[in-house]
Amino acid sequence: MSVHFEERSGAVPCTTPWGSWCQTMEEVFIEVNVPPGTSSKDVKCVLGSKQVELNVKGKEIFKGKLFGSTVRDEATWTLEDKKLIRIVLMKTNRDAGNCWASLLEGEFTADPWVQDQMQRKLTLERFQRENPGFDFSGAEISGNFQGGGPDFSALN
Repeated sequence: MSVHFEERSGAVPCTTPWGSWCQTMEEVFIEVNVPPGTSSKDVKCVLGSKQVELNVKGKEIFKGKLFGSTVRDEATWTLEDKKLIRIVLMKTNRDAGNCWASLLEGEFTADPWVQDQMQRKLTLERFQRENPGFDFSGAEISGNFQGGGPDFSALN
């Protein structure tokens, strides 16, 4: 099964009991399904650089230490259609090799296949940024892509 490069190139979702999370080189996206009719007053969301906490209607959805650090001032959350919470976290380390294995330390871990696909997408995203004139939309990657793939910068 191939996963194609797209604008939001890290969109390989890791499903969880409450929704899903995915990542790009720069951001981590969290989508939480909440009961229809939820209002913003029902949501308590605390976003720190290394911690996150989400409670809806007094029930804890998740709380803990993030897998990696984020830029606290650039974190946002929104409630959409009174049934979906979207959280966007900006990574402090924006290298292709910084592929989070889980959302929180030891929790909501991507299975090995999903982790592999996430790393492939981040590596393709890195190649796209380094080569803006090329189209990587149908690209497949194999071989040494762990840690962001090979470094070709010394070849210039």
